[in-house]
Amino acid sequence: MTAPTPITASSTPSTPSPAPFTAPATDELLERVAAALKEKNFDVEILDDAAAARARVKDLIPEGSAVFTVASETLRLSGIEADINESGRYDSVKARGLTMDRATQMAEIWRMIACPDVVVGSVCAVTETGSLVAASASGSQLPAFAGSAPRAIWVVGAQKVVPDLDTALRRVGEYCVPLEDERAKKVYGVPSALNRLLVLNAEPHPGRGTVLLLREAIGF
Repeated sequence: MTAPTPITASSTPSTPSPAPFTAPATDELLERVAAALKEKNFDVEILDDAAAARARVKDLIPEGSAVFTVASETLRLSGIEADINESGRYDSVKARGLTMDRATQMAEIWRMIACPDVVVGSVCAVTETGSLVAASASGSQLPAFAGSAPRAIWVVGAQKVVPDLDTALRRVGEYCVPLEDERAKKVYGVPSALNRLLVLNAEPHPGRGTVLLLREAIGF
C-alpha cells in the first residue's frame, strides 16, 4: 500500500485552493460512500440539507445527555451548535466548560470534553472507501471522535467527499487549514495550525458512530 503524501503544518497557511474541494458529490457518489461507510460499521443517513440534519440530530440525542459540540462551521451554520448549547435541552459540555476556571480546572475540562455522552461535529473529508479524516490544532475533539465518547455524530457536507486518503490529506492542507486559520484569527485572535490528524478507517463498535451525509455543501 502506498503511503499517503505527508501534510505538514505551516505557520502561515497559503490561500485555500477551492477546486476541486467545493463541488458537492452526486447522489450516486454519496450512495457509494454511504455503502463503504456502512461496511465499516458506521451508521449512515443521506439527508437533503442542513435543516434535515438539524432535525435528525435532535432525534438522535436523548434529552439531558451531556453533549460536546466541536468547533465546526457546519454545526454553526446549520444551527445545530445553538440547538445543543443554548436550548437547555441538553447538558452542554461547552457551556459548562465556559463557567470553569481554566487556570485551576483545566484537567477537569479536558476530561469532560474527552468523555461526553455524545460528541457532535464534522470532518474535513470522507473518502469513497469509507474513511473519515479530522484535523485539529489543539486535539480537543479527537479523543471523543476516536472512541472515548459512547456516541458520535458527524454532519458532513457533500463537498467533503474525496476519492482517497491522499486527496483527503491534500484537502486538509490546501483547503481547510487556510480557511480555519482565517476563522481562528477572527474568533480567537490567534492563528490556527495543523497539529493533529485523525483518520477513522472503521468503527469497531457497531451503532456508536453516525454519519449524516448531506446532499448540499456546508462548512469547509
